[in-house]
Amino acid sequence: MIKFGDFNELEVIREADFGVYLDAKTDSTSDDILLPNGSIVGDRPSIGDIVNAFIYKDSKDRFVATMNEPKIIVDTIALLEVTDEADFGMFLDIGLERDLLVPRGEMNYEMEVGKKYLVFVYEDKTGRLAASTKIDRYLDEPLEGMFEVGQEVTGTVYDVQTNKTLEVAIDNKYKAIILENEYYTNIQPGDSVTGTIKKILEDGRVSFTPRKKMVDAREILSDAIMKELKDSGGSIPYNDKSTPDEIRKKFKTSKNYFKIALGNLMKQDLIYQDVKGTHLKEK
Repeated sequence: MIKFGDFNELEVIREADFGVYLDAKTDSTSDDILLPNGSIVGDRPSIGDIVNAFIYKDSKDRFVATMNEPKIIVDTIALLEVTDEADFGMFLDIGLERDLLVPRGEMNYEMEVGKKYLVFVYEDKTGRLAASTKIDRYLDEPLEGMFEVGQEVTGTVYDVQTNKTLEVAIDNKYKAIILENEYYTNIQPGDSVTGTIKKILEDGRVSFTPRKKMVDAREILSDAIMKELKDSGGSIPYNDKSTPDEIRKKFKTSKNYFKIALGNLMKQDLIYQDVKGTHLKEK
């Protein structure tokens, strides 16, 4: 039986000027699958040779074979780039002659041409390959002991919950989340995030934060505050009395981290605060 959307080892049963035909393992020669010359890798196979070919459908819904390596096979997840859009969905580059469609009904969020997203590839009701951004149920639960608190991990955001919790696939495979209070930048589906594991949840998912360790964050934020002060003529309207929302919008960090960075700069005798904000000390 032919594995659609996957590789098959098939015998070359007849030849033509434009390619060779592979045995579809049925009683009808009309079912033989064309392997076009342009999809042959290496020497052209002869009758009787066994070819390892990927089987999909062409623009006329006919089975066609290729020896080229696609970026994804059926029933798997991969990070693919959007190449074009239409009223009925978005098209993804899978490394073959024909792009892959994500129907509108399978999009959990709006997708942008030129950006990559995690998708699951399936065979739709019409027998064509299609993709979906609804990948949560196809991701793996981390095995016990696979990840540890404090471990650095990298993943791809695949959805954003209504409470702004990010759903992330670590290594594009394992379920994880980033809570709203753990990030202060505009992170969207398709974005890659690196962070440190904070907790292993009871349901097996990993909770991690993209925020840097306290010492690293303090130094980076201190530098950012000093740059803002110098660019603003020596004064900024922010101090340790500013609201968390004001700090988040301006410096993309928490108020706690901001206060720690201010304390660091005051210990170095570089700045001072008053009711109007924070100021550089004159030397």
